[in-house]
Amino acid sequence: MQELSRKTQYFTDSVIRRMTRIALDCGAINLAQGFPDFDPPRAMLDRLEEVSHAGPHQYPITMGAPNFRAALARKCGRFMGRTPNPDTEMVVTIGSTEAMVDTIFALTNPGDKIVLFSPYFENYQAQILFAGCEPVFVPLVPPDFHFDANVLEDAFKQGVKAILICNPSNPSGKVFTREELECIASLCVKYDAYAIMDEVYEHIVYAPHQHIYMSSLPGMWERTVSCSSLSKTYSVTGWRLGYAIAPAPIMDKIKQFHDFNTVGAPSPLMEAAIVGLEMPDSYYEEFAAHYAHMKEIFTRGLTDLGIPFTDPQGTYFVLANIGPYLKPGQTDVAFCEEMARKVGVAAVPGTSFFKENVNNIVRLHFAKKDETLYEALNRLGDLKAKLG
Repeated sequence: MQELSRKTQYFTDSVIRRMTRIALDCGAINLAQGFPDFDPPRAMLDRLEEVSHAGPHQYPITMGAPNFRAALARKCGRFMGRTPNPDTEMVVTIGSTEAMVDTIFALTNPGDKIVLFSPYFENYQAQILFAGCEPVFVPLVPPDFHFDANVLEDAFKQGVKAILICNPSNPSGKVFTREELECIASLCVKYDAYAIMDEVYEHIVYAPHQHIYMSSLPGMWERTVSCSSLSKTYSVTGWRLGYAIAPAPIMDKIKQFHDFNTVGAPSPLMEAAIVGLEMPDSYYEEFAAHYAHMKEIFTRGLTDLGIPFTDPQGTYFVLANIGPYLKPGQTDVAFCEEMARKVGVAAVPGTSFFKENVNNIVRLHFAKKDETLYEALNRLGDLKAKLG
């Protein structure tokens, strides 16, 4: 038999999705994979029921249904400060995951380098390797996860093609400040690099922090691709509706990869999601308040339990320090599997996210109903005793 792909030697299966399988197997509360246990907006569900009978049910236009793109462009224009042209500057994808993959392929050639902050969402390194590119890691320093501008510039000096940034950031919960983004933007311009932005948590930001779109900064629209999705904002992670926004010359390339990668996003789901995109400003205010409420429950509970953690500025993730609970020689992967089975709470080991040698961090998420969070916190009580 001929040799199989060598690329897979550089990454494993998704540890996040693996922890979901373990949680299902042992009945643990899944605080590993980041999806809510509450419903999407009622208006979207009602519209989905109508669409299930009326359609559409066939292939959409590859770049996305025109009425969906028009609604999406209007929604993005409200928040981004610039309304993208739905015909030339936008494509609808199978989640933001596909948007990121299409973008990386569109911007790079094999052998190119991409700057990646650490900690990072586990998909990113695999996506970079898919394209035959090389990640150049720059550490974010806890507890506020700032970066050293000199270290970042040293990375750019290596001749990088792009920088990939999650803002607000999974898994750290960091929200990049305007000053930080301006620093990154100046390096992109100075070294002629692109900015690939994953902004799926754009509406989950906690005061006084603010989300600023990289593409809105001077000189950055021309070299920025903004990737996002409806998954988090409308609690529809299973609908897999994502998108990329970029200037037309870049978007033309992204569309080419999208066309032959997935053909198109699901027609009925795009049709049903339009009502979500047309929600008034009050929806986003209530949405943010709901996440602030869940964050308060969970972080207060961790504090009361004495479990150390970093307070997120955005997203719905918490990085907790499990150092006090690790057994001698135990890995964070083994700890998470044991905690799921013995305590009934599933988390993600930090080694999935850090390039650095980190073994004492796990990621938990709090996008859950109040009763789910209280039960998870109850199970996490007396953690050391339960783990034996």
